[in-house]
Amino acid sequence: MNKRLQGQVAVITGAGQGVGRGVARRMAIEGATVVVGEINTENGRRVAGECEELGGRGIFVHTDVTQRDSVEGLIRHTVEACGGIDILVNNAYAAGPSNRLQAKPESDFRLAFEACLFGALWSMQAAFPHMRARGRGRMINMCTLNGVNAHPYSADYNSSKEALRALSRTAAREWAPHGITVNVICPAAVTPAFERFQTFAPELAAKMLEQNPMGYMGDPEQDIGGVAVFLASDDARYLTGNTLFADGGGHINGVQWAPPLPPE
Repeated sequence: MNKRLQGQVAVITGAGQGVGRGVARRMAIEGATVVVGEINTENGRRVAGECEELGGRGIFVHTDVTQRDSVEGLIRHTVEACGGIDILVNNAYAAGPSNRLQAKPESDFRLAFEACLFGALWSMQAAFPHMRARGRGRMINMCTLNGVNAHPYSADYNSSKEALRALSRTAAREWAPHGITVNVICPAAVTPAFERFQTFAPELAAKMLEQNPMGYMGDPEQDIGGVAVFLASDDARYLTGNTLFADGGGHINGVQWAPPLPPE
């Protein structure tokens, strides 16, 4: 079997569960050394072990993406341990609870922007000189349909992820001469967050799946991980500044997401 990422080093933040874990596992199958940047030590170590079992190499680095020193330390540790970095996947996020915009505290927005925007910015800036020295690099930023479709009650998360999409396009424009591509994936997948939503609002979750043209929520490893591997591979060397909607077509007509909230 031809492993498309053989010999490459991939850093994935928030890889301890959900989409990040799926991407990590898929890249390990393709032969990559996977550096799991994760705040939950138990989850991070478990996924690093899974990467080893799948034929890649797994390294866990405790990482808090809301702290610049921690993010820069993740990249520094990767370079020291692996000799460089080829692939960067910014997947980690944080946001406040669902709430109407008028009731959203500033602290929710600060948390979301620190985790989703600045965490990605710091890792991109730290990885850039190493990728530039190699004349090649792949950056993949995970964003969300919540922002694209303006789903209600998550304005902090939506706006931080849309800011990350704008950052990604600018980075793609500036860094293309160095052989570095920067792309975005907006995924729809079965994650712990979606499973909690199913428990909280089963009828609404079922309606969302009915509205999805393909009728199901994606698998983090098979459906999202495969797209990430494509973007990280040489097959996508001429593709940059793009947003790929790995969502079963949910973005076409805008699958509705509106969690029930108490009356005002």
